[in-house]
Amino acid sequence: MTDSEVKYGLAGVVADDTAVSKVMPETNSLTYRGYAVQDLATKCRFEEVAYLIWNRELPTKAQLAAFNALEKSERGISPAMLTLIGMLNRHAHPMDALRTAVSFMGQADETAEDSSPKGLYDKSIRMFAQIPEIVAADFRVRAGKAPIPTTKDLGFSENFFHMCFGKVPQPEIVKCFDMSMTLYAEHSFNASTFTARTIASSLSDIYSAVTGAIGSLKGPLHGGANEAVMHMLKEVGGAKNAESWMMDALAKKKNIMGFGHRVYKKGDSRVPTMTDAFRKMVDVIGTPEAREYWEMSRILDKIMVREKNIYPNLDFPTGPAYYLMGFEIPIFTPIFVISRITGWTAHVMEQRAANKLVRPLSNYVGVAQRDVVPIEKR
Repeated sequence: MTDSEVKYGLAGVVADDTAVSKVMPETNSLTYRGYAVQDLATKCRFEEVAYLIWNRELPTKAQLAAFNALEKSERGISPAMLTLIGMLNRHAHPMDALRTAVSFMGQADETAEDSSPKGLYDKSIRMFAQIPEIVAADFRVRAGKAPIPTTKDLGFSENFFHMCFGKVPQPEIVKCFDMSMTLYAEHSFNASTFTARTIASSLSDIYSAVTGAIGSLKGPLHGGANEAVMHMLKEVGGAKNAESWMMDALAKKKNIMGFGHRVYKKGDSRVPTMTDAFRKMVDVIGTPEAREYWEMSRILDKIMVREKNIYPNLDFPTGPAYYLMGFEIPIFTPIFVISRITGWTAHVMEQRAANKLVRPLSNYVGVAQRDVVPIEKR
């Protein structure tokens, strides 16, 4: 590559080293610390995966117990945070609220500037524990309901349902949610992760890095895609409309959300696992609405592969799964943050351990240097 050659979107550019995750080309499989993500999702709870992402190895029973105790000790957002959530604009997107809340966490944390390995780890656990509470509290306040306090008696995923709805649903629903947490947790140098690493490279604090990552994830071409999928399914309106809708959309070259991925060329390795969990959840729910969304999704998937040989990405099964769990569409991307806080903070720690300021070049295409003409002569 010559100095003047531009790689738009940084496509194909290798920016740094990482040991956190990789899509293995020989298996087309996303791996965390060497483990295939589909195996982690089916065989491990999300807490185990979070431990792996931060500590490089899966925990023993004793290590997991200590990790869970540490996470639970950080649960409980401050009264000031609850006041802030109550003051936020209910018409703004929940990602705007979450971005503001994480920034508020940073200014309230007296250890915010401690970027030692332990300092970064401690703050990562703190955000891991408290971001679900922030999302759940905002979710309820927007619905005109009082926030439900966290409990230390439930696991990570069960506690989130408790804080949102006051109850824990059937195990298959919890498992589907927990698996989505693992599948969304990390994905190498995606847009939001690279944003976090870029901010961290300036030696800014971890809260600033996460706040920036949230801003990046909000976009519909990144984390907001799961919301766009659900809006699309609602537009389709039912299984009976699915084929005609898709054929019309393809003919008009509409942007169809939930399909394709820059990294995966043979299909997103996370999709079969999430789709299977989605199907099992639909069977348990058993309502006509649940079956309708399942059938609609299957038809759209089949036609897109048949017509364009383009496969669904993780957002495609996750959008309707979250909707059938009872979550409103605008909360889908904040739920993504609840998971991805693990990957973001792992990358911030990795960046700070061998830091070099991220400062790429640009290709100037403006006018040549020129003289300023005094205003009276213009």
